[in-house]
Amino acid sequence: MTGLRAMPRLTTTVPRQYVHRASHAEVFLTGCEKLDEGRFALTGEWPRRHAFFTHTDPARHDALQAAETIRQAGLFLAHAEYDVPLDHQFLLSQLHLTTLPPNMVTGPGPSELSLTATCTDVVRRGKRLAQFHMNITIDRAGRPCAAGGGHFTCISQATYRRLRATTTTATPRARTQPQHTLPPATVGKTAPADVVLSSTGHTSAWLLDPDPRHPILFEHAGDHYPGMVLLEAACQAATALSHPQPFTPTAVKAHFHQYAEFTSPLSIEATPLPAHPTHGPSTRITGTQQNHTVFTTTVTGTRDNPT
Repeated sequence: MTGLRAMPRLTTTVPRQYVHRASHAEVFLTGCEKLDEGRFALTGEWPRRHAFFTHTDPARHDALQAAETIRQAGLFLAHAEYDVPLDHQFLLSQLHLTTLPPNMVTGPGPSELSLTATCTDVVRRGKRLAQFHMNITIDRAGRPCAAGGGHFTCISQATYRRLRATTTTATPRARTQPQHTLPPATVGKTAPADVVLSSTGHTSAWLLDPDPRHPILFEHAGDHYPGMVLLEAACQAATALSHPQPFTPTAVKAHFHQYAEFTSPLSIEATPLPAHPTHGPSTRITGTQQNHTVFTTTVTGTRDNPT
């Protein structure tokens, strides 16, 4: 209208449906621009302190917040740039992440992110995207803070229903013995509700036991444990194995072999790996359910203050 100044362009998130989130507060991406074929520049924002993605050290962003950002980037690109319908399901078979701890330190406000994503090994079934691999770098204030990627497979709702016909009505198992849940400090958390492991009586083996009412871990409905719950379990297991010596996860490399079902116990076992001269201590985490390996993860971190 005449006489009115143009409103400034304000920061908004991408549509929450594009990253499979129910709440706008859990969307970390704010925009995207296609650079060339298979290459994209994205923007994002991390809150100064997230309600869940946080470690006992409040002055740094948690590594798994970067992992969640990678997951969101893959889903967003599939929907917004490759035209995958919003009702399609995704299988994340592999995810890897490395962070630079000094550049993960929080500032006085939210962290503005610049991301560069490259999609390769793109496979189509007819005109529809079937799978792709994505590598991504995440910068803050011009400095790299994380890099990683993952392999995504896209399947139609009809195919997913056929694949999951026996489990589509499943719901998360309730905590049957909350007194066995590990103390928060043991796994690098501050709130009991954020702990996802319960004790088995062994120092290197636990049961997956998240609170099904958790507002972040189960932020939207599903018929199996989300991959981010499994990654969180792996990081908590590596931290518990190190306890009482502090441990801060800085890198993860995960392979998801099959769905983690709600309907039976899932065992989590941790095995320390041989020391590496340049990397921090690493732990191999294996999730097993009904004698089948559900996922394997290597968690690398530091046992001192990484700043």
